[in-house]
Amino acid sequence: MPTIKTVGNNGQISLGKEYAGRTVLVDEVEPGVWIIKVGQFIPDSERWLIDPKVQKDLDDAIEWSKNHPPAETSLDDLEKRLRDE
Repeated sequence: MPTIKTVGNNGQISLGKEYAGRTVLVDEVEPGVWIIKVGQFIPDSERWLIDPKVQKDLDDAIEWSKNHPPAETSLDDLEKRLRDE
């Protein structure tokens, strides 16, 4: 349902207390016409995590870890293996 709001002297409008603290995307589709969507913000440094290939790799790694529980490692054997490579 459309609502009429008045933009204050500071250039702000209130969307209501139910949206307090929420992140919104404001898309100006043409001068004076905006679409406002409530959403979640993904920091630039974490945006790579939503790549489909990365998601598949992560899913595969999680599945592998479910089928391969942690095991004790002999540091002497590991050192020997690394030296032999």
